[in-house]
Amino acid sequence: MSLSPAAPLFRANGPLPGAVHVTALGPPNAPRAVFVHGSTSWGDDPLYGFAAQRPLAGRFRLLLMDRRGHGGSPDAGDMFAGDYLADADDVAELLGAGAHLVGHSYGAVGAMIAAARRPEAVLSLTLIEPGCYQAAADDPAVAEALRANRAAYADLPDLTPEQWLRAAAGSAGMPEPDTGERRLRAAGTALRERVCWEAGVPLPALRAAGFPKLVVSGTWENAPGPYRERGGVPLMACARVTAERIGARHLRVPGSAHYPHVEAPAQVNGALADLWSRD
Repeated sequence: MSLSPAAPLFRANGPLPGAVHVTALGPPNAPRAVFVHGSTSWGDDPLYGFAAQRPLAGRFRLLLMDRRGHGGSPDAGDMFAGDYLADADDVAELLGAGAHLVGHSYGAVGAMIAAARRPEAVLSLTLIEPGCYQAAADDPAVAEALRANRAAYADLPDLTPEQWLRAAAGSAGMPEPDTGERRLRAAGTALRERVCWEAGVPLPALRAAGFPKLVVSGTWENAPGPYRERGGVPLMACARVTAERIGARHLRVPGSAHYPHVEAPAQVNGALADLWSRD
């Protein structure tokens, strides 16, 4: 696919190793939508990814991308197995001549960078629980989360992917996820990725872009206390501030936490279908 001749705002360092894996669903000639998943997941992962968005394939061509270091895609490189800059390069190419764009958590950061780079190819932008903390770094809850993240990473013990999965679930008061081969690889990438919460985000370019924008967040009221306090509070603030600063509509999904597209798929799918069907 050809890329826009405009100079990119951000790019990964050096050539990327091989093409990313994409699960394509729906009629080939239907309007296209590119999905970019978050950490410890892959495109059509039923636990954290976009498997629950399959019903949209009746009317749209869904391109469920496996980010580098996840699923069937190669690593981003020697320095970082996963990298939002590499994601942005891949997304910018997958947009082709025009597509709707959806990013969740870590994946939302690469989606934002790609959308700012190629606004003429973006039909709409949806950010689900975006991990773009730098977009709202002046909010007190986000600033505290950034401080805590930096302190934790400065003293991160040497963990195996399986230990990391258990520690992450335990610290959030959540059940342990599966430890199959794909999940362990994704967890290993999470230990070797360029951290998304330090990413510079092109807010003015996104605000100026003419495509429709939607930010989706959970309300987190049913999440375990530690999970809500450490993750939910800053992410809810980040979603609210990001929506304000890029001129997006903010949809809050009751009863969901960090995965509203998995926890409340009917509401999220309905919002996406409505957004994508507008003239």
